[in-house]
Amino acid sequence: MMKKIGLTIVALCAFFSCNKHEKTTGKMDAEIETSQLFFNGDILTMDSEQPEYVEAVVEKNGEIVFVGRRTEAESHFPGSTKIDLNGKTLLPGFIDPHSHFGMVSNTMGQVGLNPEPVGDITNIDDILKKLKQYKEDKNIPDGQWIYGWGYDDGQLAEKRHPTKNDIDKVLPNNPVYLQHTSGHMGVANSLGLEKLEVSAKTKSPEGGTIARFPNSNEPTGLVQETAMYPFVRLLLENLASKQEEFFNTTQDYYASNGITTAHDGMTDRNTIRFFQSQADAGKFKIDLISLAGYAELASNLKDSTLEFKTYKNRFKVQGTKIVADGSPQGKTAFFTKPFLTEVPGCAHDCRGLPSLTQAAINDLFVMAYETDNQLFVHCNGDATVDMIIEAHENACKTLNQPLDYDRRTIIIHAQFARPDQLETFVKYKMEPSFFTNHAYFWGDIHVENLGKERAEFLSPMVSAARLGLKPTNHSDATVTPINPIFTIWTAVNRVSRSGVVIGKNERTTPYQALKAITANAAYELFDENLKGTLTEGKLADFVILDKNPLKVEPIEIKDIHVLETIKEGKTIYTYSFKN
Repeated sequence: MMKKIGLTIVALCAFFSCNKHEKTTGKMDAEIETSQLFFNGDILTMDSEQPEYVEAVVEKNGEIVFVGRRTEAESHFPGSTKIDLNGKTLLPGFIDPHSHFGMVSNTMGQVGLNPEPVGDITNIDDILKKLKQYKEDKNIPDGQWIYGWGYDDGQLAEKRHPTKNDIDKVLPNNPVYLQHTSGHMGVANSLGLEKLEVSAKTKSPEGGTIARFPNSNEPTGLVQETAMYPFVRLLLENLASKQEEFFNTTQDYYASNGITTAHDGMTDRNTIRFFQSQADAGKFKIDLISLAGYAELASNLKDSTLEFKTYKNRFKVQGTKIVADGSPQGKTAFFTKPFLTEVPGCAHDCRGLPSLTQAAINDLFVMAYETDNQLFVHCNGDATVDMIIEAHENACKTLNQPLDYDRRTIIIHAQFARPDQLETFVKYKMEPSFFTNHAYFWGDIHVENLGKERAEFLSPMVSAARLGLKPTNHSDATVTPINPIFTIWTAVNRVSRSGVVIGKNERTTPYQALKAITANAAYELFDENLKGTLTEGKLADFVILDKNPLKVEPIEIKDIHVLETIKEGKTIYTYSFKN
């Protein structure tokens, strides 16, 4: 992640003003009409509550024009080019419910510091060697910033964050900032802290923490949540010149994973302009959906050049992203009950912290709801979900709007939403976008930090679907790799690094896991009349897999390969068996 409902696409577009999808150029209309007929495989429509297969799908001029029996397809479209699937599986193209396209692109200009299975970092010494080698290999002069990404203190042998003193040993003359895998904190060396004017006299900002050495005010280099914002802002500014250089490689990376609609989960105004410029130049091979940042909500709403919910040459800004708390593995998510293990910078009642005050969140909700601007809210801890529900109720009361109006406010992650909160989502027509990759990458750590009961209810896809919600499931790249097949695997198996099942009752079926990145994902983004299912009139966005996720052993799903990705009838990726 819907059935036919009797309204035309044109009428729905007029109602929602969000499902327009302009062609990149006018060339298609002038071309001789051709069609492609796909047959002889497992063609899974995703257009029902239970799996439904058809014998053939026909694509013409970028749209699906037939779904059904092969004999009828051949009769109605006799001149079609026939595409024999040879027993492979054809699905709607994968829709990315939440990742960070821009950050994925930016990592191409940074030092990779991920642990296995993404990288090879096992301890702090490995990090230092990588940093030193990077400076030498790239001939980076003294004084120039060096950035790294993806380190995970929970997977380091030392079980701690590196400090400024560690980094200073190998890079004393370059400012350095290393991004934690969660994206909610990072570590700077002494020169990096100096550049951002962080010292023993600097107070932690509201909603953030500057970590200190024991019995001292001296910063360790670790900055969490709002305290890291100046470092990330500077990182983005410094890497902005490389956006165009890495843009095409990034969308090819998404396409290689079967994704025909990508996501940029929080986009500043300058990057929105860059994306639109690339779209207008006809450089998009896939669709890209962006979320504007909440700090710019007021100015964005006043900007007549920024139109929300409308595709322009395969790019649209759908709504606004609010970051309401931190990360559970980083112990900065906001919970109603405390963490069970030591939390850096906290002495007692350590429940994490919200990134914004209730009053600030309330104001953002009122502003967005008044202008029908769709909100996507980052919430990991249950206490933060309570804050969001309160903000929703306050905005509806303030604006005299119904609580159950179809705004589709999306709770991004909703990792540890409680059962009663899921019921409230149903009542208020909110939708959760889960993150089951956590079960694999940090499931064992969540058991330690939060206890078995809370850990096993992380990303409760089964409970949500049982209530009638349409949950999606995402990678949050760069937090975990872009890989929808792996996301299906984690939703179905919920196996941790150590092989333990994290919440056996929340293991979903392969079909429900597929819906989360096709039909449900389209619904989340108000695109359900354009994509997400194999339905006549929708875009011919397809992915072809070597095996059917519904027909292999659940534990083997992660070994399935994307063979081909097709965007509006055009192949944009083909698997090389040399891989």
